[in-house]
Amino acid sequence: MKLLQISIEVNSGSVGRIAEQIGQKAIESGWDSYITYARNNLPSKSQTIKIGTLYDVYSHGVLTRITDKHGFYSTFATKKLIKQIDEIKPDIIHLHHLHGYFINVKVLFNYLSKSKIPIVWTFHDCWSFTGHCAHFDYIGCNKWKSSCYECPQKNEYPASFLIDRSKKNYQDKKLLFNSVENLTIVPVSHWLGELVKQSFLKQYPVKVIQNGVDTDLFKPSSNIQEIKRKFDLNNEFIILGVASNWNNRKGFQDFLRLTHHITENEKIILVGLSKKQVASLPKNIIGFERTENVQQLADLYSIADVFVNPTYEDTFPTTNLEALSCGTPVITYRTGGSLESVSNETGLVVEKGDLDGIFEAIQIIKQINKESYSSICRKKVLDNYSKNYKFTEYFELYKNILLTTR
Repeated sequence: MKLLQISIEVNSGSVGRIAEQIGQKAIESGWDSYITYARNNLPSKSQTIKIGTLYDVYSHGVLTRITDKHGFYSTFATKKLIKQIDEIKPDIIHLHHLHGYFINVKVLFNYLSKSKIPIVWTFHDCWSFTGHCAHFDYIGCNKWKSSCYECPQKNEYPASFLIDRSKKNYQDKKLLFNSVENLTIVPVSHWLGELVKQSFLKQYPVKVIQNGVDTDLFKPSSNIQEIKRKFDLNNEFIILGVASNWNNRKGFQDFLRLTHHITENEKIILVGLSKKQVASLPKNIIGFERTENVQQLADLYSIADVFVNPTYEDTFPTTNLEALSCGTPVITYRTGGSLESVSNETGLVVEKGDLDGIFEAIQIIKQINKESYSSICRKKVLDNYSKNYKFTEYFELYKNILLTTR
């Protein structure tokens, strides 16, 4: 049996790591595994397929800025991919993000509708059923329920600075994405699953599979004091934040505002910043750029006393799981699927935008002490979000689909 996953990254970033771990599960079960990528590829146990070139990605991005036709370029690269799919003859095609300036969804779905290959499509965000954006929770837009038009986020990712094509994009996506027969949609949170059932894709079966993490990589570090000395930390109470791209929607400004509340013996560490952001940080924030060093990330989760995720829009952040897996309690806003992995035993949920509530939650965890949470946090991930458990769900889904189609 052969599994082919279409992803923009392989073994890099949260989605790329998910694709890699699904591929590993397939290989362990005796399948052949193939994963595509357009950028950001790290060593993989699967056979990898490069889609296009950096020129294709950049040109797709530039044209999107002008025309708002994101997902409708990279024609040659997509046709080349289709030839490779025909050669591989996969039994299952598993789609991840199809945005990111690397694939032509019209060319791809015209092929998929004719090929009759069973398709699993993991939704990591909302782009697949909107006319433009990947997230709309931040601004509270519900146009996607009927028909997008006059997009209020035209200048947001995937940004268009000239034309608003959201109405036509919505119509094109609705037609294309409903053209395939054997499609199962896998939202990564129950929150996102409910949105899919209200979208133009509601005819398809929906199977929620929340994200999983590698608990062998993300685990409590045994040499906490040595790691603290490495980062020139002593007895400070450490507040950690991690994101792949820090902006106001991820809560960057909230962290800056939080610096005016914390005491001298409290320190904020942020991971995933740009060089410019790192250079502009106040003294009580230690900043790191995005890292692919999983051990360093696990070390930072481990030395943190609390992980704070003040995100204003998110589907089911793996950062919450990574922190919990390292024994660190989580504080998050009541946003999308972010609260689904957090309980009273593993952290606190605060109303969106309530910075005083965030500070109060930090003080509660500080008073109770991290050690009171750690074993419960770790156990919750081992019992519910281990990659071995979650990605077995994907494999069981593949087998069920194949049984019903043959």
